[in-house]
Amino acid sequence: MHIVSRRPSDRRAARMAPLSVLPVFFRLQGRQAVVAGGSDAVAWKAELLIAAGAIVHLYAPTETLGEAFARLLAAEGSGDRIIHRDRNWGVDSFAGAALAVAGAETDAQAFRAAAQTAGVPVNVIDQPALCDFQFGSIVNRSPVVVGVSTDGAAPILAQAIRRRIETLLPQSLSAWAALAHKMRAALNERLQPGMARRAFWEGFVERAFGPAPTKEDETALMGQSDRCAAVRAWRMGQVTLVGAGPGDAELLTLKAVRALQSADVILFDDLISDEVLELARREAKRILVGKRGGRPSCRQDDINELMVKLAKAGKRVVRLKSGDPLIFGRAGEEIARLEAEGVPVDIVPGITSAFAMAAALGVSLTHRDYAKSVRFVTGHSRKGGLPEDLDWNAVADPSTTTIFYMGGRTAGPIADRLMARGLAATTPVAVASAVSRPGQRIWICTLETLSSTMEGVAEADPVIIGVGTAFGSGRKDTADANGFLPGSALKTALLS
Repeated sequence: MHIVSRRPSDRRAARMAPLSVLPVFFRLQGRQAVVAGGSDAVAWKAELLIAAGAIVHLYAPTETLGEAFARLLAAEGSGDRIIHRDRNWGVDSFAGAALAVAGAETDAQAFRAAAQTAGVPVNVIDQPALCDFQFGSIVNRSPVVVGVSTDGAAPILAQAIRRRIETLLPQSLSAWAALAHKMRAALNERLQPGMARRAFWEGFVERAFGPAPTKEDETALMGQSDRCAAVRAWRMGQVTLVGAGPGDAELLTLKAVRALQSADVILFDDLISDEVLELARREAKRILVGKRGGRPSCRQDDINELMVKLAKAGKRVVRLKSGDPLIFGRAGEEIARLEAEGVPVDIVPGITSAFAMAAALGVSLTHRDYAKSVRFVTGHSRKGGLPEDLDWNAVADPSTTTIFYMGGRTAGPIADRLMARGLAATTPVAVASAVSRPGQRIWICTLETLSSTMEGVAEADPVIIGVGTAFGSGRKDTADANGFLPGSALKTALLS
């Protein structure tokens, strides 16, 4: 007999996916770097090495040097950073070198062999097969440095990624990172490891994406460190209820990602995708607290007790919920219990699946020609059937778009109740399964065909049902006989 636990269960962080290269940050300050060749491409690599503090030993006859090297050698102070050897490289060139770079104009195979014999890692420009390391695209906010690599497969893609990152990181970040470096030793003496130190640095980070720091900022931060050191209550953790959205990790808010990356423990629902969990802090402990209708699930009391216990142990807990935590997510019960125990609680909203379904269909839930309001309704009660205390006359309002959550098993009775209250049998209905996920499927039908449509929906997938004239605002010519809209047809084909 297979027994399914109804208790929260630990889940290890997913193993790191395979890496084509290992991203490392090589300290070169004051170390020797061998550079062979006089082309402009080699000069650019030499300039990078100099910027990283290396002393470049350039091997190339003077007559082979391009304009870029001429400018580099003529620059003020270059004599201390680049030493020109007016000859080709030799096997004696690698003694004491930290790394070596060669241009395509050199004998690349021989250069690599000589460097390897000397135990020196080598890069041959534009010949990935001969490289022990690669440079990648760089975002420079030193001491913050971001490197992007595509393992030589698509340098243009790496440059595009770099440009995107450039827009996210303000130039002032460099000054904030320098200030952190300056303050670090003093702060480590003032603040003990743990919640106090972490609370200070999280406050620091909130400032670090604003304007460049001033002397007043530094004074204020030191005062904040004194307050952090003086407050013993930092041992109390906190809980953040985070909406994970319907499944697609790209639908997470920036605030949700920040919460995941600062968590000590993550309590996550059964429907949370691996892609969302991958964005979490790798050191965070993950605990599955799955709750699925009609299946063995963790008891809500156990989840509440666990959150309280972890927070009182000083942990930063993220309660990660599918969709939005405030839409049929039992957030009210959890907030009440946490507040009763004196545990600080924050809420990060998420995209609820109703909006993901509407976006997939290209439908406005409040199109002014079809709907005056939107209603969210639960599709089942605690006993598993339809809620008996719903005002079905109000729900059957033809001027309203109604979204039924957790209604996969009660779709037939829902249709019967609505038609019995006067809603037309031809009212358009959308049924979405695994919305926003790789296995997403959406059907367009009517109230009278809803039951038969549900026969093609897998019970294992989360289902959401939308009822209302808004779902008929389009064409049906690319839907199949059962109303199923495959893939790209969703944006252009709806039931008319």
